[in-house]
Amino acid sequence: MGSRLKVNVRRARPGYLKTAARKPLKVKIDRTGRPTLVRFSRYFRGFDKIDAVRSIFGASTSRILRDLKVCFFEQKAGYMGVSDVDGSLVVSSYNLRNGKFRDLYLDVIHELVHVQQFRQGREIFDNRYEYVDSPVEIEAYRHVVKEAERIGMSRAQIVDYLRVEWISERALTRLLRNIGFSSRPRKRKGQEPPP
Repeated sequence: MGSRLKVNVRRARPGYLKTAARKPLKVKIDRTGRPTLVRFSRYFRGFDKIDAVRSIFGASTSRILRDLKVCFFEQKAGYMGVSDVDGSLVVSSYNLRNGKFRDLYLDVIHELVHVQQFRQGREIFDNRYEYVDSPVEIEAYRHVVKEAERIGMSRAQIVDYLRVEWISERALTRLLRNIGFSSRPRKRKGQEPPP
């Protein structure tokens, strides 16, 4: 296919490289690019009225959501997350347009837990833990499962929501255990378990 370009990096000035043929590369890279941030409330309205969100931020909910920023990215792979630089919400505009409303709703609540964790100075991406064992993920998933139950999702629907492509079935089982959620219906006192 193409040939490799040999570059003498050691002698090159920052932002300026010479090729092995001693000819300068005639390119410039503006390294001042910043993500475009918009207000959370421009795209996500009414979350300040949701008890599940108010329980995350308390009396400061309205102010925090008013100040929260969102950065969109255009890529099929990816959903949403929280920037570990500034605590803003990072959202796939593709997923925003094409995802199920219920999943988006729960994803926002999950990520708002991470926004609060960031505000508290907690490490969101702690490499000491696997994803499903991370204390910040366990806390966020517990919160979102409680809200999923409140809006009437069945246990099977909740497990299906938690089933994502970046964790194996074995890891999903571990996540369910870590958050104290079983995919089997709970037994009520005096009730026989289903067959």
